[in-house]
Amino acid sequence: MSTYSIKDLEQLSGIKAHTLRIWEQRYNLVSPKRTDTNIRFYDDEDLKLILNVALLNDNGFKISKIVSMERPEMRDEVMRLTERSLTHDDQIHALTISMIEMDEERFDKILSTNILKLGFEQTMMNIIYPFMSKIGVLWQTGAINPAQEHFISNLVRQKLIVAIDAQIHTNTGKKFLLFLPEGELHEVSILFASFLIKNKGHKVIYLGQNTPTEDLNQVYDIHNPEFLLTVITTSPSSEFAQDYVNGLADRFKESRLLVTGYQVIGQDLKFNPNVRQLNYIRDIKDFLEEL
Repeated sequence: MSTYSIKDLEQLSGIKAHTLRIWEQRYNLVSPKRTDTNIRFYDDEDLKLILNVALLNDNGFKISKIVSMERPEMRDEVMRLTERSLTHDDQIHALTISMIEMDEERFDKILSTNILKLGFEQTMMNIIYPFMSKIGVLWQTGAINPAQEHFISNLVRQKLIVAIDAQIHTNTGKKFLLFLPEGELHEVSILFASFLIKNKGHKVIYLGQNTPTEDLNQVYDIHNPEFLLTVITTSPSSEFAQDYVNGLADRFKESRLLVTGYQVIGQDLKFNPNVRQLNYIRDIKDFLEEL
C-alpha cells in the first residue's frame, strides 16, 4: 500500500490542499490516518476517492451531491464520464485510477479509445506524457509505489513499440543515436522520441536503457550520427549529471547532444556549445521542425 501526503493528493487530483481540508471538515470526505509521530497521511483508497471526486466536480457535479453518492454509484458515473469525455484532465484522472487499481483492462481501454479519437501522437503528447511526468515526479519522491509505476510504464512501453514497428521508414534524413545512461531504466520518453524522430523520416539507432559507455562508444564510431539523445531520469543523480553531460559533449564533439530528464531540467547546469537541453517532449518536435 502506498501512502500520500495532502500535497501528493493535490498534485495528482488538481484539488487544492486547502479545499481538501475544508471538504474533510465539512463533509467528512476522507479520514486521514496518522503515523506514530502524528503525521497525517492518506492511502490508495483515499486517493481513488479524491480522483473520482475531482473528475465529477470538474464535470459540474456539486460537492454536496458527490458526497451523498455511494462508492459504486460514484465509480459508475466516473466510468461513464471517462468514456464520453474528451478533456485531457479527465483522461489523466482515469488513467491514474487505473494505475492505483492496477487495472490493465481499464487502462488499455482508455488508451485505445483516446488513440482512436485523437491519434497516437496527440494521445501521447496531451495525455500519456503529462500523466507519466506527473507520476514520475511522485515516484521520485516516494509517493508512488514502484510496482504501480512499473505496471503503467510497461503498458505504455508496449504501445510505443507497436506504434514504432507500424511506421513506414524512409531513413532519408539525419541520423540519431538514442540511449539511456548506465543504470537508467526509464525508457518511455526515449521510446516516444524514437517514434517522433522516425515519423519525420530520420534514422534512429536505438540502444535503449542501461547502455554501457563502451557500447555507446563503439556504436558511435561505427555510425557517426549527427545527433545523440539521452534522458537522465534517475541515473546519474543530479550531483553527477553535470560531469556526465560534459563527458559526453567532449567525447562526441562532432555531433549535437540532446539531453533531458528529471536530473537535468531545472538543475542550472552549464552546457558545452554542442549540447542542447530539452525541457519537455514538445521540444523534440520543435527541434525536428527546425532541421
